[in-house]
Amino acid sequence: MIFLGLGANLPSRFGSPEDTIYKAYELLERQGLEILKASHIWYSAPVPFDPNQPWFCNSVISISTTKTPLRLLQILLKVESEIGRVRTIRNAPRVIDLDLLSYDSLCCDIPKLTLPHPRMHARAFVLNPLQQIAPKWVHPRTGESLDKLISLIPDHQQAFLEKPFNNDEAKQGKASKASQTV
Repeated sequence: MIFLGLGANLPSRFGSPEDTIYKAYELLERQGLEILKASHIWYSAPVPFDPNQPWFCNSVISISTTKTPLRLLQILLKVESEIGRVRTIRNAPRVIDLDLLSYDSLCCDIPKLTLPHPRMHARAFVLNPLQQIAPKWVHPRTGESLDKLISLIPDHQQAFLEKPFNNDEAKQGKASKASQTV
């Protein structure tokens, strides 16, 4: 299975971050990618945490394509550009972020692409949505299950199925009864 991560924390010309993620689904399909499954939208604080940045909306989708990983990466960059992403500094707020998380069980380390995504194993905003659509997925490099990877995520880094009312509630895990899994 091929998995893509989608995230946004700024509105775009298509609307709210949630609307932008849905538009990204449409634009990816126009590029010939078949979306097989999509997680709910999850909400998370920026990583690393920045109280001055808006929270992120996140989703993970599984896709089918015959395109190579590098060609797929080019498509993701093209769609980001179409939506209006302008890359500035690392971890800056953005209208969209599209990541190639995993391409079957392929492991690769080349200058433009590392598979699986090098930080996906440590991100609640990736692992929780991924668990929703592929609960039996195993990390190709480490052999660890999603349950194991999720158990290793620090308490301060959570993903929520409901938008937290404020940062304090989110830090205390009060934003949602489903703060870790569905």
